Amino acid sequence: MRPQVVSHRGTGDSVAEHTLGGYLKALDDGADALECDVRLTADGHLVCVHDRSAGRDTSGPQLISTMTLEQLDDVDVTALNRPWADLDDEAPERDEHNDRVLTLRRLMECVADHRAPSGRRVELAIETKHPTRYAGLVERRVVELLRDFGWDREGSPARVMSFSYVAMQRVRRLAPRVPVVMLIDHAHYWPLLRQVVGDDWIIGPGVEHLRDHPGLGRRLVEAGREIHVWTVNTAADVELCRSLGVTAYITDRPAFVRSLVDG
Repeated sequence: MRPQVVSHRGTGDSVAEHTLGGYLKALDDGADALECDVRLTADGHLVCVHDRSAGRDTSGPQLISTMTLEQLDDVDVTALNRPWADLDDEAPERDEHNDRVLTLRRLMECVADHRAPSGRRVELAIETKHPTRYAGLVERRVVELLRDFGWDREGSPARVMSFSYVAMQRVRRLAPRVPVVMLIDHAHYWPLLRQVVGDDWIIGPGVEHLRDHPGLGRRLVEAGREIHVWTVNTAADVELCRSLGVTAYITDRPAFVRSLVDG
């Protein structure tokens, strides 16, 4: 089966990450799936944002968790992600609507309305960020949204990811049929995790950990694990993933990785 090319936060190398414009560009570039980070606002909305804060004002950092969606809507997301964008004379004309903070619901609507160039449905990988003041409420809100779309059932186009084992346990308890991806940011965590993760959990190591610790990839393959890898941006990364039978390449460069996968 051809590996899936997953756009990491949209196409951040040319369009601001986590914006609707970035994700639409990723789909144009041939992405099979979209990856996003989600955080919960003070008024209960899930928004696609990586960092805990949306910049600073005179009182200090503006934490996403303390802001309402309306307040976040006034934030220029492009300026946050690409602070020198206004100095780029060759940058394409911006659609301000596509540069606003993106809600998870809106991104899910986008995914539901598109098909990949291959003709397959577009899928969505949702990463919940921890620690957060809202703890388990984040996963509960994610599962509620999945239910609204009918994506909490067998064959869902969505999967949920986290570096938090407790968060993935929570998703499995709330929505047993939704695939989960246990992300790994240290190779030495795997011997402990393999004793507690479910047999059908997908494992998501970083590509640098596979490169620096060859035994990790070998042990995952020997255990028969499905592997999704982040962040695959070079030809060498693609070759390493291909050698391990990785099924999803999460990348900042979907067009480039697509060309290698299809080449």
